[in-house]
Amino acid sequence: MSKKIAILGSSGGNLYTLGGKDPKSLLGETAQQIRAAGMEIGAIQFIAAEASMDFVKPTTKAHLWTWDGDSFGIVFSGTLEEVNHAAVEKDKKIAQLIENGEIDGLILASADPDGANKEAISAAIKTKIPTTGTGGTSMAKAQSKGLNVIAVSGTTGTTNRIRAVASISALSKHFGIKYRAAIGNAGEIDTSGSILSRISLRGILMASLPGFIAMALTLFISKIPGSPESVTKLFDVMIAALPVIVAAVASKQVSGMNEVAIVAGVVAGTLSVSGGLIGGIIGGIIAGALVQIFLMKCLQWRFPATTANIVAGGLAGLIGGLLVYFIIGPLALMAGNGIRELINMALDFSPILCGAVAGLLIWPAIIGGVYHAAILPIVMLEMEKTGNSFLGAIDMCGLVMVSAGITLANIIYPRTKDEKALAAPGFLINVVFGTFVEAAYPFMFSNKIVFGGALVSACLSGAVVGFFGVRGTAYVPSVLAPALSNNSAGFIVSMLVAAASAFVITVVANKIARAKDTKKDKEAAIG
Repeated sequence: MSKKIAILGSSGGNLYTLGGKDPKSLLGETAQQIRAAGMEIGAIQFIAAEASMDFVKPTTKAHLWTWDGDSFGIVFSGTLEEVNHAAVEKDKKIAQLIENGEIDGLILASADPDGANKEAISAAIKTKIPTTGTGGTSMAKAQSKGLNVIAVSGTTGTTNRIRAVASISALSKHFGIKYRAAIGNAGEIDTSGSILSRISLRGILMASLPGFIAMALTLFISKIPGSPESVTKLFDVMIAALPVIVAAVASKQVSGMNEVAIVAGVVAGTLSVSGGLIGGIIGGIIAGALVQIFLMKCLQWRFPATTANIVAGGLAGLIGGLLVYFIIGPLALMAGNGIRELINMALDFSPILCGAVAGLLIWPAIIGGVYHAAILPIVMLEMEKTGNSFLGAIDMCGLVMVSAGITLANIIYPRTKDEKALAAPGFLINVVFGTFVEAAYPFMFSNKIVFGGALVSACLSGAVVGFFGVRGTAYVPSVLAPALSNNSAGFIVSMLVAAASAFVITVVANKIARAKDTKKDKEAAIG
């Protein structure tokens, strides 16, 4: 039979600023870790004030959160004084559960042993059930009364997840239960596999993409005529920041430990700058892996949560960064430069042929799931040095503008009225945001001519990109994209060729389809 755990306490004083003011997150993280350990929630009594308990008044608004057997939620709201009175009744019920042996352990969060949690804590003292939690003063009071406290965590420098992991780690060890921290979002459980299974280059780069677009925008700003030197240096600053961005994202995703992992990633990324984009990713991955390892080891060794957090975040980031700085960085930089050099060699050999082939393959790549795994990393490697990319230009022309041309054709001359309504949002998103090429899928997959037209249009526009030697980027408004390229006029021509070709072919395809539909209707009417 699984162990049942009760969560008691309040949003606290210092705790309030470190997650206590968000009871849904605090309770959700704790509930998630309880389930990950194969245990159950037996009861919840949590008083959430709308201010730190260090500064509250009896009239401060507050809420009482409890457990109904399936989920937690607010059961009473009012002034803090009113909520405390309501909490006393819940306290008596939880005390009865403890005395009846229906609660096996307690997690306290800034609890009140002399007030709202008096009865439950007294019952826990009598039954000697194991207790863990946070709140220096309250935990000391409870312990002095004889409460069986097996672990106490500080709140300074911690998060809701770290404190939850610390509490469940201590209880699991006490009960002899095997426990692996859940790293998914609150409400999910992801204790899956090894650290290696959580390393996703695609996930890291997609999450880091806004940083690359910000860098491209600084390139545009730095090109404004008459800009002071401080403005023209913005691009260089952003270039240097890219390894830090990808390292922070990589560390967070690999460890699943939120803030502490982000700090470790920033430390690792700062030391990995010499290794470029690849160095930053490697440094972040190492830091993220070490964060989880160090954190769990520290908690197993009964370190306070604050200490475990500092050790995990600081040492993990430092070790990951130093490995890249002294050993991996030169190799990572060499690899990145090698990939860029291969692209330049291909363009030097035949830019038009290279562009045409890239354009022809871009749609099969994204439909087949290869784009984000292979092409996007190369785009970002190119952008790392120049702020724009040959394949980025192919992306904007061959995917975004072709999709825009297909959807525009279905707005102006749709096969059916329903397709017009379907195409309009896709066209607007492609033009305004430079993404959502999937808007063309319904029309491409339902008509072979449209599908073939997309391939032809992408190939043709790719050849034009190669002819003009254009480097650019997608994921930005189409009207802004030319300004972020190395050849604005050439990019505009390439984009127009892509959109116009796709538009014309789609209109022709729709006319043919309409004619066939009309013929079928007539034959059906005659028959």
